[in-house]
Amino acid sequence: MAKKINICIFLLFIFIANLHAQIAQNSPLFLELKKQDSIFFERGFNNCDITYLEKHVDDKLKFYHDKGGFQDKKLFLERTQQNICSNPNQKPIRKVIENSLEVFPLYNEGNLYGAIQSGEHQFYIREKNKKDVLGGQAKFTTVWTKKDGNWIMSDILSYDHGEPKDSKIRDNLQELLENNHIPTLGLGIIEDGKITQIKVYGTLDGKVTAPYNSLFNVASLTKPVTAMTVLRLVSLGKWNLDESLYKYWLDPDIAKDLRHKKLTTRIILSHQSGFPNWRGGKNGNKLSFDFDPGTKYQYSGEGLEYLRKAIENKFHKSLEDLAKELVFNPLNMKDTSFIWNEKFIDKMVIGYDKEGKLYDIVRNTKASAADDLITSVEDYGKFMVAVMNNDLLSKKVFDEMKSKQVKTKQNKYFGLGFEIYDLGDNEIALSHGGSDKGVNTIAFILPKTKQGLVIFTNVDDGYKIYEPIINDYFGNVGKKIVEIETK
Repeated sequence: MAKKINICIFLLFIFIANLHAQIAQNSPLFLELKKQDSIFFERGFNNCDITYLEKHVDDKLKFYHDKGGFQDKKLFLERTQQNICSNPNQKPIRKVIENSLEVFPLYNEGNLYGAIQSGEHQFYIREKNKKDVLGGQAKFTTVWTKKDGNWIMSDILSYDHGEPKDSKIRDNLQELLENNHIPTLGLGIIEDGKITQIKVYGTLDGKVTAPYNSLFNVASLTKPVTAMTVLRLVSLGKWNLDESLYKYWLDPDIAKDLRHKKLTTRIILSHQSGFPNWRGGKNGNKLSFDFDPGTKYQYSGEGLEYLRKAIENKFHKSLEDLAKELVFNPLNMKDTSFIWNEKFIDKMVIGYDKEGKLYDIVRNTKASAADDLITSVEDYGKFMVAVMNNDLLSKKVFDEMKSKQVKTKQNKYFGLGFEIYDLGDNEIALSHGGSDKGVNTIAFILPKTKQGLVIFTNVDDGYKIYEPIINDYFGNVGKKIVEIETK
């Protein structure tokens, strides 16, 4: 009897020690491994990217499955191909139960060399044009180790397979999409200054399931990318925020209007150019001023296009090439472009009107500084993280970017390329949105708490789901943002 008590005490001690070793869910390591788990299973399991799997599991992988026995790397890849990826018409899909995740760091003489991650996940069967059907549930424990700076899976335990513990478990986001008739949602979640989750729901075209790296036309979310490209030039001392642009570009339509000399990069990026959103209206297809530049706010895509022509003339490079050099390549944004490429078609999300009719894909042959950027949730998430962490600009230019240049409404301003929500207590949110036919997108970052959201939808009224998502992920801060926006 005493021996059993001693064993129980020993096991209890081990359990308590493990609890103590578990790291907080907002710690950098927890968030990093949460991201790694999300991408690993989304790419490798849900989208059957076997090449990705092969690169991200250890050559000496040990995989223990309570139903399928022991597997080394070779057998693991073979069975994934045979059992998971052989029938696209009835495709197994894995979804983690997020609140179940735990992470325990592994140290050697004070140096982090790996981590143990455990949790629970559920398995669904996906068929074309049908809802995913929940089929089972299991627990998992994964050992991650770092090799050459990359996280690699070295040991996996998959066990306690059985029926779902709660057949009524629902993905709240999936339900939100169904209730609001949103065909496709791309969602990126930023925590502690890092992308921790990438989720894509729905289909590319009503038939093909949208992969995690689906491409979206993000409409006016193009503008912040243009802004950061130009501000990077300012940071490098190659461009001046307050220099008149007529030295590099003068639109013939306004050549005789001397107000063109007042146009500067600062005025255009803060939407004080005096231009309408797009030329047209009473002046036909000619560009004109509605008011003196720099005197008040008026949102203008024409302004961004004017700036594009100026920098392209100055540097003898296209905006696409400048953005690649200054933003896309440094941030490893491999799925982002201002210009259409036919290779995008296999991953392109197509837009819908409110009645469910598909729009044609916009296929730009030259860059627009204001509209129609093509990107993925992951890439735009990288961009927003870089903005938040100031990975691209000098401190002086970064401070200018997030300073209030012009008031647009109560507690809301435009900075240089981003809208600024004044949330009180020295807290702000930086944001921008996009809206076109079949496109509604928005992105937020909270520099103080290092949180952020990227939301892409592909329908005329996709904005309907912004408020519940913002409130859910940002809590009281989200409510403040919504209150400012709806006043």
